[in-house]
Amino acid sequence: MQSLTSKYIGNKIIILCYIFIFSSFLLLFAKTGYSYQINSISVAIVNNNEISVTTSLSPEAKFVEDLNEGMTKELVFYIDMFRVWKIWPDEFVKGRKISRILKSDPIRREYIAISIDGNVSIEKRFKDIDSMLSWSLNITDIKLTGVKNLEAGKYFVKATVESNIKKLPPVIGYFLFFISEREFSVSRNSHKFQFPQEPDK
Repeated sequence: MQSLTSKYIGNKIIILCYIFIFSSFLLLFAKTGYSYQINSISVAIVNNNEISVTTSLSPEAKFVEDLNEGMTKELVFYIDMFRVWKIWPDEFVKGRKISRILKSDPIRREYIAISIDGNVSIEKRFKDIDSMLSWSLNITDIKLTGVKNLEAGKYFVKATVESNIKKLPPVIGYFLFFISEREFSVSRNSHKFQFPQEPDK
């Protein structure tokens, strides 16, 4: 009798686990599209030696709500330059990665943003969320250097922004190992441009 009871309890636990996994799957993937958007990408060539890039991210309302509730967000900006080929796939030639960590303290009403660019880390504090987002979601005049010796051709810049969700608790993560930890990923290409620029005649 005890064996049957233990077996019954064990089967019930397994069924509950399956229900939990299925429910979590539906919750995480019920929303198939995101309203995150990378705005226009401005590319400027500086003395045929540097590529200057300016762009920004427009988040969806849920992103702002999460910050106001005290959640920490980490955004990773990838600014990559590609060469265009007619037959072969576009060739990656240069890139830069910038991380922005956004934190808020609803009690103190304080907002903190940390920018990590290579070995350079900058921390800024803001009195309101709009100021923090204005600084954090804009990539202004970022330079891609070391392009002076690139062969003449058509190029473009691709901007990608990714955000990872908060890490799941170990037990939940064990059951949901097949679910991506990425909250969203969005990208956009600039217009194609000639590099190096041909001298004015």
